[in-house]
Amino acid sequence: MPDARMTSASPTAEGWVAEFESLAEESAVQARAYLTTVTEVASGSSPDIAIPMLLLTSAQLLLAGSRLGAIQDVVLDERFEADPGPDVDVEPLRHNLANLFEGLDDYADVVDPVTHAELTKGTLSNDITEICLALNHGLSHFDAGRRVEALWWWQFSYLSTWGERAAASLRVLQSILAHLRLDADEETVADAEFDALHP
Repeated sequence: MPDARMTSASPTAEGWVAEFESLAEESAVQARAYLTTVTEVASGSSPDIAIPMLLLTSAQLLLAGSRLGAIQDVVLDERFEADPGPDVDVEPLRHNLANLFEGLDDYADVVDPVTHAELTKGTLSNDITEICLALNHGLSHFDAGRRVEALWWWQFSYLSTWGERAAASLRVLQSILAHLRLDADEETVADAEFDALHP
């Protein structure tokens, strides 16, 4: 793992290439894993395991993001981002997720827990779609061989957008899962316990 104590550095700094190349590759792997899982869930092929799958992939993505947040700023050589081309159209994904989460999509959110604790509203479908958009943008750089730009973008967008949205969606997914598992009807639970004790 890159040393979090490293100062902001250009890719030509000693030790940068090997460490940050590795982090860029690992970040790309996690980005693709998240996108694959979300695409599969949004297809509606496995609605019964959609929430657990999203919970797991969100937690794994946040682990990758925390590594990006822990290191010092990645700095582009030219101090500007190369044009990666048009962003992926995520509206069909947003629509499919909204349909999948019907009745569960909306949740209460906080504008900023540090500076502005005002309540607002969020939606899981929008959060997940925005995360996918940011990850795809970085992958465009990565797949074009611009590893520095990819790493810079993932770090910047983690701190500015997708890290917060991933953390919010993870909390909501965990809450939904907890309600599904724990908010069972007392009579149903009693019947299940009776059946288990009297086969």
